[in-house]
Amino acid sequence: MTGRKTVPREGRHAHLHDLRTFEGVEAWIFDLDNTLYPAEANLFSQINEQIASYVARLLQLPPDEAMVQQKQYYKTYGTTLRGLMIEHNVDPDDFLAHAHDIDYSSLTPDPELGAAIAALPGRKFIFTNGDRPHAERTAAALGITDHFEDIFDIVAADLMPKPNRETYDMFVKQTGVSPVRAAMFEDLSRNLVVPHGLGMRTVLIVPQNTRDLFSGAWEMEGDAVPHVDFVTDHLPGFLKAVLGAIKAA
Repeated sequence: MTGRKTVPREGRHAHLHDLRTFEGVEAWIFDLDNTLYPAEANLFSQINEQIASYVARLLQLPPDEAMVQQKQYYKTYGTTLRGLMIEHNVDPDDFLAHAHDIDYSSLTPDPELGAAIAALPGRKFIFTNGDRPHAERTAAALGITDHFEDIFDIVAADLMPKPNRETYDMFVKQTGVSPVRAAMFEDLSRNLVVPHGLGMRTVLIVPQNTRDLFSGAWEMEGDAVPHVDFVTDHLPGFLKAVLGAIKAA
């Protein structure tokens, strides 16, 4: 991939500057949207529009007001779904089916990502605030389905979204994963707070060509995000670097 940097950018945490910190990791946990595929695929923007249309239809609001209300639910409850369930008793299955009724054609198989995930030692999981059917369709489009042991979705979490602590506790209980021997990959910094506290290695995925901007801003703020151990804008390249560091160790 000419012109694309694949060397990961580490955080400012002295004890985690070395990628060999991933040695001994036995469970690799990946968020789905904007993590396993790049944000530039615009899949999540489709989901966002579907959610807004659901809110508009349910509350009989014009599109712009529905979008504002949607964001308010998200801010207050963690997900729009949870807000609609609490305030309007919506059927979660109906909501999830509508939200994920999208076009996946922007995704194409990613052999580089698949090979890197397959080479990771241990168990691999998808851990998403979306539902299993959406995760399955996404993984299939990327050609990475067979590399994961299981999908832990919003239904498995009893509709309690990340970043709630209870959600991670349910994941650990259901999978038997040891947090101190696990690594988590996310595109939302707040969703890494609990995993870091549990002892996981944490990696933030940022949009392409923004890694240095993110890292530079954090360094100027004096380590304002200690729960983020590493940041990268190219997941396949990062995983290959991790594998190289593990082998070297």
